[in-house]
Amino acid sequence: MIGSPALRRDFLFMRRIMLIIEYDGTEFAGWQYQANARTVQEALETALRELLQENVHITGSGRTDAGVHARGQVAHCDIGNMMDVRSITRGANALLPPDVVVRHVEQVDDQFHARYGAVWRWYRYTISQEPIAIGRTYAWHWGQHLNDELLHLCARQILGEHDFQAFSKVDTEVKHFRCTVGLAEWKRENATLTFDIKANRFLYGMVRALVGTMVEIARGHRTLEDFQRILASKDRSQAGMAAPAAGLRLERVIYSDERGNNA
Repeated sequence: MIGSPALRRDFLFMRRIMLIIEYDGTEFAGWQYQANARTVQEALETALRELLQENVHITGSGRTDAGVHARGQVAHCDIGNMMDVRSITRGANALLPPDVVVRHVEQVDDQFHARYGAVWRWYRYTISQEPIAIGRTYAWHWGQHLNDELLHLCARQILGEHDFQAFSKVDTEVKHFRCTVGLAEWKRENATLTFDIKANRFLYGMVRALVGTMVEIARGHRTLEDFQRILASKDRSQAGMAAPAAGLRLERVIYSDERGNNA
């Protein structure tokens, strides 16, 4: 359908809609469109173009890496079709592949921006310390002992505003590496560990690098002092391994008016 004369973008009246999206990132090369690769953005735009019969460009709250999942990704787009939001939700889900679901559609003010309007982004990383069958594609299996207290102490070190260049992939095109972390917390339930982190922004690969480095400390291969030194170094080569993408999930994107909290 792309490029068909039936697809229009010359409506006199355009309206902005917000979408809350859930997806299993296992078979995706990430959120953002890429040539010759399957992406979430492309899947959504293809479904909406067919449904609305117009060209649609979706802007997400941020990119997720290949293999990373989302429960509450937020996006917006401008459309001319006057279809009601419930019908858009149902129609999009009928056309989307089974690993992407539109959970909510809402008409919003033209000033709403999924990316620039976000105040907080909330990620969760899951580690299973015993073999699992159900849920194995959503967790990192780590069977060796981890010191929970060291994980907690590491998490406390990153609260507040810091330069996270040491935990960012190299050659990242950003103006600065400072992020403000409002929540960093490890929890254990039996053999499952979860790490919740909420920040105003995230760098490319930041959460996975943080988790991988914390695990190295919690297994006794590095010290808590090493973690402090790595954070101050601003050098990615000093940090630990990147934790596997499968364990990471974008939980929620929060806006100043609480929009997105229903994700």
